[in-house]
Amino acid sequence: MAEDIANSPDTIEDDPIEVRRAKRQALIDAGRDPYGHAFTASHTIAELDEKYAHLEDGQDTEDEVAIAGRVMARRVQGKVAFLELQDHTGRIQLFCRINALGEDAFAEIKEVDVGDWIAVNGCMMRTRRGQLSIAVSSFELMSKSLRPLPEKFHGLTDKETRYRQRYVDLVMNADVRETFQKRFKIVSAIRRYMEEQGYFEVETPFLSPIIGGANAKPFITHFNALDRDYYLRIATELPLKRLLVGGFPKVFEMGRIFRNEGMDPYHNPEFTTMEAYEAFGDLDSMIRLTQGCIQTAAEAACGTLHINYQGQELDLSGDWRVASMIELASEGAGEDVSFERSREELVSILKRNGGEAEDAWGKGKLIAEIFEAVAEEKLIQPTFVIDHPLEVSPLAKKHPDNPELTQRFELFICGHEYANAFTELNDPVDQAERFHAQVAAKDMGDDEAMGFDADYIRALEYGMPPAGGVGIGIDRLVMLLTDAPTIRDVLLFPHMRDEA
Repeated sequence: MAEDIANSPDTIEDDPIEVRRAKRQALIDAGRDPYGHAFTASHTIAELDEKYAHLEDGQDTEDEVAIAGRVMARRVQGKVAFLELQDHTGRIQLFCRINALGEDAFAEIKEVDVGDWIAVNGCMMRTRRGQLSIAVSSFELMSKSLRPLPEKFHGLTDKETRYRQRYVDLVMNADVRETFQKRFKIVSAIRRYMEEQGYFEVETPFLSPIIGGANAKPFITHFNALDRDYYLRIATELPLKRLLVGGFPKVFEMGRIFRNEGMDPYHNPEFTTMEAYEAFGDLDSMIRLTQGCIQTAAEAACGTLHINYQGQELDLSGDWRVASMIELASEGAGEDVSFERSREELVSILKRNGGEAEDAWGKGKLIAEIFEAVAEEKLIQPTFVIDHPLEVSPLAKKHPDNPELTQRFELFICGHEYANAFTELNDPVDQAERFHAQVAAKDMGDDEAMGFDADYIRALEYGMPPAGGVGIGIDRLVMLLTDAPTIRDVLLFPHMRDEA
């Protein structure tokens, strides 16, 4: 009895590229196209696994199927060949016999290399050893692979190579495919949730003449048709809020953002966010929206609200904690951190906790820096940090009880920020003053400060309704819900230094 490929020794062939090139040329010389044509599969491999799970060992059927995929393993044993075929849903064994294929076709299938794409027709069966298989009656080469895949048992393990050659990483590592399949589910679930909440999905420009919507270093490009420099967007906030002025009640955009800054496990210069704005909303409505959005994504990707991230057990169910930045900074520092302290006292507190102050920073910025130094990493379970200082929140509405604070939250989980929200500032006079303050900060050397957006002020002067707005980091959320330690693990094409 023939031996199943699953029970065979190493079946990976590490053919040199020149050998594969010779096979390609031989096909062309014989009038054959080594790069195939359109093909309609009858099933995915996962569908076959489910449909024929009932087959008993040694049972044959006359059920004909047609599938296509990449050859991941091959073993020829006399007049029988076993191939392992992989599509985007899984792998299945191909059982190839000379008496079913004929001598010519059997000779051809023996020349198929690991990595080649083929399409096959055949009948479903289960071998005596219990391996679900397709008894192949015909096959076609769909794409000749000229470069051998990594060796089966050691695989593609070098991180830099995996990120740089994601196409090979996806072929060789099932867990990587699963991560990105979960990413697709997360993005899809968020879109459905937002639409169910009555939000319109819109698109705003990638290129902007002014740096706005956040504090960040931009990428700069030259717009030839207008003969001036433009910036790749660092946020979608200001265009989206213009749409509230125009009368849209709820809008959101899921898209790429560009910030010309460093790379680390939680930051990539090009990343994806979802920003949403609700006319007549506020911070409380944004808390509800953010919590519902993330809980929906978690259910879609993980099937549960109790997850594990890098060894931390997280409970995403119920209503999440809400606490002020000053409260958490004071807890973390072990002393009062507030606007009641002098600037010198706040500088001393920051220095005692490992930070350094800049001359341009006022009390609000110092309080935010102290919070970052002493409290952020302790926020493991989901926590909405509210009441940010005005100095670090130039687009948020002032707190009604304290003009030095704003109606803003940041959501922290496992010590990292996942969302940022405001009760939006809709007073054009107040907004203009804050823009002027940002320009002054830029003149003092803050290269992350925003510019003065005169058109946005004009839009506010026409009247923007009270509103709530939030931005959620999609890449970080995918990290959380796939237990990925670095942002590069959830980006299909992370940025890399040039190859040596």
